[in-house]
Amino acid sequence: EIDQAIDWLRKKGLAAAAKKAGRIASEGLIGVAAQGTVGALVEVNAETDFVARNHEFQNFTREIARLAINVNGDIDDLKNARSVIDGMTVAEQLIAMVGKIGENLVLRRSCALGVKEGIVASYTHNAVGENLGKIGVLLALESGGEPKSLHDLGHKIAMHVCAARPLAVHRDNLDPQSIQREREVLTEQASSSGKPAEIIEKMVDGRLRKYYEDVVLGEQVYVVDGESTVNKIVEVASKEIGAPIRIAGFERYELGE
Repeated sequence: EIDQAIDWLRKKGLAAAAKKAGRIASEGLIGVAAQGTVGALVEVNAETDFVARNHEFQNFTREIARLAINVNGDIDDLKNARSVIDGMTVAEQLIAMVGKIGENLVLRRSCALGVKEGIVASYTHNAVGENLGKIGVLLALESGGEPKSLHDLGHKIAMHVCAARPLAVHRDNLDPQSIQREREVLTEQASSSGKPAEIIEKMVDGRLRKYYEDVVLGEQVYVVDGESTVNKIVEVASKEIGAPIRIAGFERYELGE
């Protein structure tokens, strides 16, 4: 009785998932998918690092990342998306995987990035398989330039994002409250010097510039050459490619952060 057997297995998976739902799942994988002008990241958690080396779990994470592109990274829509492989929704697949693997599994988050013209490049750090690892980065470049050259540049800047952990592409993209909080802290620190107010203001402005160099992608020192800013690298690449290039955005996921 094949149909009854399938129902029994699915019910067993549901029961197993319910029992394990309270367990902490902080291991797992970041899945990366990039196709032309679009890309997506997902984080799928498991209880142990051992599961991250399971080929079935890896294929599952890879498939979810591909599906995330179709729903623009919306996690609720992603859970309801159906796999082209078996027709099950991601939520149903997750339950079935819990029954097979025997650990609590959680689709924790997802996002997507896209441009009208240009490319979305990716980088995977501590990779355990193709497009699977502990850190995943998407980097969107807006340009009418030759795609291969753009991909090479995007991949390198994505590597930089992985290492340098920027918070925003430009100063204007930073949260105004975080900047104000930083200014207040720096002002308090500078006030202890006993210098006049106008000197303190200049000290704070100088330290804020250093803060921007630390957290703004365009103003960070490019880790590949250790000298130029990322903005300068993009400017030089634009001249070489023969078309303007703009960093349209980035996403960086680190497992368990």
